[in-house]
Amino acid sequence: MAEQKIDNKALEEAIDTFRSDKERDSYVKVMELMEKSMVLVPAMPPADLDPELMKQMKEGKPVRFPKETKIVPCLLRKETGEQALPIFTSPEQIPADKKPPMVMAMPFMGCVSMASANPDKVAEIVVNPFSGIMILNKSVLEVAEKRRKAAGQIKTVQMTKEQFQDFAHNRVVIYLLPKYLFAHGEEGLKEMQRREGEFLLQFYEEVYPKGQKSGARAEDFSFMTLNLSESIQLTRLDMPDGVNKKGMCYRSYAVFDRDLHEIFYYTLEKTQDGDFIAKVSKDGKHEIVEPAPENGAEIEAIMLLSAKEK
Repeated sequence: MAEQKIDNKALEEAIDTFRSDKERDSYVKVMELMEKSMVLVPAMPPADLDPELMKQMKEGKPVRFPKETKIVPCLLRKETGEQALPIFTSPEQIPADKKPPMVMAMPFMGCVSMASANPDKVAEIVVNPFSGIMILNKSVLEVAEKRRKAAGQIKTVQMTKEQFQDFAHNRVVIYLLPKYLFAHGEEGLKEMQRREGEFLLQFYEEVYPKGQKSGARAEDFSFMTLNLSESIQLTRLDMPDGVNKKGMCYRSYAVFDRDLHEIFYYTLEKTQDGDFIAKVSKDGKHEIVEPAPENGAEIEAIMLLSAKEK
């Protein structure tokens, strides 16, 4: 039984929103919250339940049943003859005249598992059947069950020190640096050009856990700024030598258009299929664009790409 602290206020608000507009986005929000929620399930107490446990249960205290105890949930019978598993988001959703013999607190995904294991007995799950009713039919439950099984297969992967260093390098040059430059524009670019490697180290501090050192040094990074015309300035950043390997971004270009007061950001990356140029946009989207030129004409390729942005 379940006198765990259950706070499903956000879920109840999301259900109300969905019931009023039926928009797909509001439905997705409901399911995202539901999958992480503890819910209340009405059930029949075991016939051989210890009197002391029964007493505790009636007093609203949390009860831990023996492992072998079999709990039978109460089902609702529909007019069609099919049965539904009722669940509640809070005790307040259960009317006084509808109080079941007992209520269990269960993870919502546990309810999905239970319903999926008994398709001949449970046709659907009904959320808050006596108030803000929401029905989760078989197709919804099938999707939820697939997500539950997939989540159970996820394993924690422990990175080696070297793997985390590689992750940090890519995180800085592909995400954190362009994000800063897009947010701060020309002034941010000037700050990077002025401080160079010391400037980059601040982003590594964001990636590494507090108290851990990245091992990156300011002198490991190489910068070059070229004024290609009155309106176009290009800043090239070369990452440390050890980064030039598969799966890594080893160089980036920040192109500043003085006429547009706009920055364009490109990376050079070593993939399984060779070296490629990628683009990072203002919204953080990272996209492989084209193979990197083999004849050293990188700057020309970058300029052509930035010209297409205008």
